[in-house]
Amino acid sequence: MLVNCVAYTHGQKLSDISVEDISEYLKRPDCFVWVALQDPGAAELAAIQGEFGLHELAVEDAQHGHQRPKLDEYGDSFFICMHLIESLGDHLRTGELAMFVGPQYLVSVRRDADQGFAEVRRRCEHEPELMRHGPGFVLYALMDTVVDRYVPVLEGLMDEFEGVETRIFGGHTTREQIEQVYSLKQKLMVLDHAVVPLIEVAGKLHGGRVPAPCAGLPDYFRDVYDHLLRLKQAIDNLRDMLTTAISVNLSLITLQETEFTKQLAAYAALVAVPTAIAGVYGMNFRNMPELDWIYGYPMALGLMIGIDLYLVYRFRKANWL
Repeated sequence: MLVNCVAYTHGQKLSDISVEDISEYLKRPDCFVWVALQDPGAAELAAIQGEFGLHELAVEDAQHGHQRPKLDEYGDSFFICMHLIESLGDHLRTGELAMFVGPQYLVSVRRDADQGFAEVRRRCEHEPELMRHGPGFVLYALMDTVVDRYVPVLEGLMDEFEGVETRIFGGHTTREQIEQVYSLKQKLMVLDHAVVPLIEVAGKLHGGRVPAPCAGLPDYFRDVYDHLLRLKQAIDNLRDMLTTAISVNLSLITLQETEFTKQLAAYAALVAVPTAIAGVYGMNFRNMPELDWIYGYPMALGLMIGIDLYLVYRFRKANWL
């Protein structure tokens, strides 16, 4: 659906306009149009394409979605795709923000995401001096907001990791912990797939041959680029910690199994000694002198108990029991 269609001139909002009137406003050299769409159908996109003359390949990408973050140039205009990531309970949902940027227009297409960009429009309209830069500044404001929304997602993953880490070192080294760590790695990969390709996109907007709509804003896009680099570093650090947590968890499980095996061996030894003694004296050979000895039975019991007590002392000293 159409969220907004607004014309601006000299950094000030001119008016809300209809899609059919867009081409008329584009004839004004000091005017640009900002259109926001949410989950548009093919007919809506076709109407927008007709008004702005958008490239058919870019329109196809925006319509079908599932694009890797990228920047494609088509003459004096270009197409940018970004991932929108939202936390929904125990999983992350990935949407897309596709943007068509030209000298006198910016068209944003949001798909599979609930959180909109109304606050971005209000922020831009309250900064007319910056809005004089036209679609380039609007592009910066949208990119900056998307990147800023990655931060709480990453912080949520870090908090989740700290909880898992506490349970691991608290003695709860179970299969469930490994599954939770792998689930965290999958979520982190979703965020990584959104951030890493976008670093290259942001780099093209502030260094080298910059597209014309962004030519006067290198410092702003460099700021986005720096934020992305910091996010990438934090993602790499968390990934390393997750890998270490998996190794530690597996080591602790192995250690627990070793301790359990020691305990079983110790108990087996405690049972084996009385069994051996009882086996010897249970053979009932006729020429065994202890069979007729009045103290034979107490001596056998005392020997069993004495040896077992000595073994218990040694096993506890060795931390086997």
